[in-house]
Amino acid sequence: MYSKTSVFNQFTLEREKAVNMFRLLLTEKLSSSQEYLFYGSLTSLIPAQITEVLRVLIVDKKDRRIKRDMAEGLSKKDAQKNIRNHDISAFGWTDFLFQKEAYDSSLYDLFVPVEDLNHRQISKEILGYFHKTSVLRSAESQKAVLDMKIVAQAEQLLLDNGHKAEVRADGGNITLVIQNSPLNFSALKRDLTKLIQQLPGVETVTVKSRKTYAHNVYRQQKFELPSKVLFVDDERDFVQTVSQRLISRDVGTYGVYDGKEALDLIAEDQPEVMVLDLKMPGLHGVEVLRKTKELAPEIEVIILTGHGTTKDMDQCMELGAFAYMNKPVNIEELSATIKAANDKVHSQKTQTAHPGRREMGRGGF
Repeated sequence: MYSKTSVFNQFTLEREKAVNMFRLLLTEKLSSSQEYLFYGSLTSLIPAQITEVLRVLIVDKKDRRIKRDMAEGLSKKDAQKNIRNHDISAFGWTDFLFQKEAYDSSLYDLFVPVEDLNHRQISKEILGYFHKTSVLRSAESQKAVLDMKIVAQAEQLLLDNGHKAEVRADGGNITLVIQNSPLNFSALKRDLTKLIQQLPGVETVTVKSRKTYAHNVYRQQKFELPSKVLFVDDERDFVQTVSQRLISRDVGTYGVYDGKEALDLIAEDQPEVMVLDLKMPGLHGVEVLRKTKELAPEIEVIILTGHGTTKDMDQCMELGAFAYMNKPVNIEELSATIKAANDKVHSQKTQTAHPGRREMGRGGF
């Protein structure tokens, strides 16, 4: 929920799936007769139209927050780091969801500055506002809960089938807004309408496209194909051109332009396959391969170089490279090699999850 969005998220839709899981959980709670206190940034998923929920932000000055953490036993440095990480997470969450700051007034019904108030005084102020504004269940609020529920169900169905769209609901009338321009809008509209009509209670489905930029083409994601491929090469034009050609073959790639940048990304993200050049400024590709296998041995590395020698090839294969290829490369051969490496990664994950299961191996390259 609070983690940094992966550079591969546009191909995996992992964060959208996580948001959808939370939204489904919230609709389950809001639909029940129980009363709940929701705490944390999760609450920003509750629409303002659900008026039986009071959305409160309790705020305090940074120095007071640090002192409070220090009172819990943290050093000043650790307290500052803790506050900073919390704020980065909160702002990253609301920016991902709404393109708004975490303290945007539209996300809350009530702001409570801590100042010199203690817990009891803060609670009293919130409860006073809660009763004064008559935060009660109404027919309109319950309709908003049902709308939230069908939005969450429609999102889940779309994501499970590799589609990403903004979903709106007004009773049984569903509107889907596509952010990017599809190559065949009529076909996409037909497919999405058929998909959403499976949900109980849906009466009408309207599909709209928001953008018309040719370079932002809508693409249905195919999760069984490679979606976390890191491309490392100092030739920027080459990386961008080959990446676009791979994406058109349903291979999700992200490019970086030197070895240090690649290792930094590996340390904080989760690529599954890496296509790596050898001759680059700074770290040589062989050293990047060696460090990658130390940091994340499960990543399959394909060497793609125009300056390699037989000695380089032998060294790379000894270090655990999946394949060694020379430039210029046939895009179909590269795509097939990436898919084979991806299959190996997922086969190993399956065997780790189910150690008693045996699977037939594929031929290598």
